[in-house]
Amino acid sequence: MNLNKIIIITGHYGSGKTNISANLALKLAEQGQVSVVDLDIVNPYFRTADFKKLFAAHNINLVASKYANSSLDIPALGFDLSGVIKSADYIIIDVGGDDEGAKALGRYSEMLKAHKYDMFYVINKYRYLTQEADDALALLHEIEAASGLKCTGIINNSNLGVETTASVIETSLPYAREIAEKAGVRFVFTAGNKALNCQAVDFQVEVLVKLVWQD
Repeated sequence: MNLNKIIIITGHYGSGKTNISANLALKLAEQGQVSVVDLDIVNPYFRTADFKKLFAAHNINLVASKYANSSLDIPALGFDLSGVIKSADYIIIDVGGDDEGAKALGRYSEMLKAHKYDMFYVINKYRYLTQEADDALALLHEIEAASGLKCTGIINNSNLGVETTASVIETSLPYAREIAEKAGVRFVFTAGNKALNCQAVDFQVEVLVKLVWQD
């Protein structure tokens, strides 16, 4: 993959963007120093910050609000993003779902525009409200408007959880490519559990959410 230093991960609630963020971090940690910025101040129930132990084991720096993993749902960030950008080879920013989550990203839009960045939109054909390409595209435009940043690529993470088969993923390809074409951005990859041995998958992922729940 040809990636810029700053990689922003956005998407619909439940699209699997946090799992994608974590898997990307683990992959990129093989090449250099990675920092993961947990910018999800919308959903207090499941966040990148839940991967603290896993990241530490792979020398990945986790940057999160001081209220992450607490019972307080407070929209406070409390970290210096410019310093994070200077100190790592790759920065992955996991953004809260939909346009509401992207508002936090908007606070940093001018800073991010000063750097080369990727903003990837994670899609799941089988999630409620984004099952049609045009609906997923409309949500993408809302995220762009809220963040003040432009999407640069589409990540296809279409799945049905434990019921996912190779056919489920393969069926989603026309949908994913249609969104990329209409948005005028590149199709980055299709993600999928490596245990499926699916030919359509070009970025194999571990389902790290299960590891978190079992911790």
